[in-house]
Amino acid sequence: MRAPGVAVLVAFSVVALAVAAIVWRWRPEQTGGAVRIPELSLEAQAGKRAFDLYCARCHGESAGGSAAGPPLMHRTYRAAHHADVAFELAVRRGVRAHHWRFGDMPPEPAVAQVEVAQITRYVRELQRANGIE
Repeated sequence: MRAPGVAVLVAFSVVALAVAAIVWRWRPEQTGGAVRIPELSLEAQAGKRAFDLYCARCHGESAGGSAAGPPLMHRTYRAAHHADVAFELAVRRGVRAHHWRFGDMPPEPAVAQVEVAQITRYVRELQRANGIE
């Protein structure tokens, strides 16, 4: 039979490890430096203008993130994990916080459908140029 102190120590250790794992999982990550800007297609150039107007205040310059929102130049937002339609749904419906601790993203009804497609193209071209595929 174990001493009660050992059981408490084991339980405390398990709880501490679980909390550490949750904190590690939810901590905002950095982009790792400046975002490389490629030569953009015409659609992506239009997307950059729309991104700067509607998105940059939270997602930062060149989608590099800010204190108000996560970087889209992050592996979490690669097409294999967040398909293009995820960007459209985020703009239309908003997003509950689930990858980061920035809070929920509200819907952005002022962004037109064509602008969402252009913004998505801009983000995807930036991602490719920065090794996020």
